[in-house]
Formats: sequence, structure tokens, C-alpha cells
Amino acid sequence: MKVLPDFGRIASQTIINFGLRGRAMRQSFKNAIVPEKSGSTRAKGSISLVGAGPGAADLLTLRAVKHLQQADVVFYDRLVDKEVLDIARGTAELVFVGKHVGAHAWPQDRINAVIVSEALKGRRVVRLKSGDPSIFGRAREELEAARVEDIDIEIVPGITAALAAASRAGMPLTERGIADTLVLTTGRCQEDDPLPDCARHAQPGTTLAFYMSVRQAARVRDGLIELGMPPSTPVTIAVDVSKRSERILGCDLRSLQGTLEQHSISGCATLIVTWPKQQIQLNAMAS
Repeated sequence: MKVLPDFGRIASQTIINFGLRGRAMRQSFKNAIVPEKSGSTRAKGSISLVGAGPGAADLLTLRAVKHLQQADVVFYDRLVDKEVLDIARGTAELVFVGKHVGAHAWPQDRINAVIVSEALKGRRVVRLKSGDPSIFGRAREELEAARVEDIDIEIVPGITAALAAASRAGMPLTERGIADTLVLTTGRCQEDDPLPDCARHAQPGTTLAFYMSVRQAARVRDGLIELGMPPSTPVTIAVDVSKRSERILGCDLRSLQGTLEQHSISGCATLIVTWPKQQIQLNAMAS
């Protein structure tokens, strides 16, 4: 005769195991936000590429907080908010290495050299980047510079601008029956490269998030309309997301450039536009 499992015993053991995992999880959270004792020793330095998220300190990950509170030196970008820097260990050295459009006081090669130099001194280096380090954050160049010197390096992800902008605007980036593809793209590139064809991935069923594209808004608009996107398609403009100066604006595609000019938006903003799947059916009916 087949013996049935003792479901009561299994359920009890599951509850016990869950409780143990819960306690372990709570302890891991506690460890993540308690800074390492200053008297601890370490064999060598390290580099962490830490995502600061869109601005608000409470959008940092626990791992990001841990690295900031253990850092000896923090090299931070222009868009990193002060309240995020305030989380760093009190004795940490804070070094601004930001870039302004047309004025690169800290070229990338110099940043690579200085973070490696500090790590080789045995210091814990945090390279603090707005958003996520792996999305238009030049992470590859800094990773390679560290690996050449055999320095431990880690990427700590952060909330990227498109996700933060969509959440603040109260909109999904993907939606069943509307958009099943998400494209993160940019209207800028390095100085010696041609401008990217940032609209080339647009098609019905796609949401596109444009980073660093305000100065190329007219070109983005024309490229999308040329591909067949209706000029009436709604566009979300997100400026300084989660910061005190945050602005969330909406317009249609045809008036994108005019809206940016009307509201004096010339710096950092994320542009989000969704081309619904239904447009395929509408196009078929029109033909």
C-alpha cells in the first residue's frame, strides 16, 4: 500500500524553515546598513560602481548604502543628489568628477586612472553614478581599467531613469496588448561618433525611453514620424525625477520640441513614448 506523505509534518517544517530564512534575511538587511568597523583590516583596495538611482536617497538599494557607509573615497557624478552623498561614511573623501555638456573637466581616462590609483593604495573606492552604472554609464571603461590592475570591482545596480520616470508618471512601460517591447536608447554618443539613429527600433508594440535626448528632440520626433508613428502619440517628459525640482509633463509627439522650449527644458530629462500594438490594425484598416 502506498504511504502518503505526512503533510502536517511537512507544513510544520516549512514554517520553521521559513522562520529561519526570515531571521537570516532580516540579519542580512541589518548587515547591509551597518557600516564596517573602522578598525577592521583588509588586504587590498576595491572599486564599486554604485548606482545612485534617480535622486531620492530612499530609492537606493541596501547594497548601495552598505558600500557608501564603508567607502574611503567616493567619486560622484554631477547628477548625484546631496542627500545620497550624506549617506556616505562621515570620514569618506568626496570627490566630484562630473561632466557638463561641452565642458569635460574630468575626461573618462582621468577618472579611470584616479579610481585605480586610489584602490591600489588599499582604499575602498565607490564610483557613484546616477541611475544604473550599466545603462549609459561608461561602466565598461572603468571595469576594464580595474581588471588590468587585478583590482576587485563590483557593479551595484541602481534604479535607472526610465523606470523611475514611469513610476512617478504612474504609467507602465510594458502592457499586455499594448507594448511588449521596451527600448532604452540615447540621442547622444561620444564626440567622434555620428549621432545615433535612436528611432530605428520604433514599431507598434514598443515603448521607447530616450536618455540624454533633449537637444535632439526635433530629430527624434521627425525620425519617429517618418517611421509611421502618429504625430498625436502621447509623450511623457520627466525632469529631475524624485528630486525637489521634479517635473512630469505630457504632450503629443508633434509638439515635443515646442513643449521643451515652452518649459525651458534644456538639460537632463527622459522622454518616454509608447507606440501601441493597435496601430498595426489601424494601418491595415486604412490601407
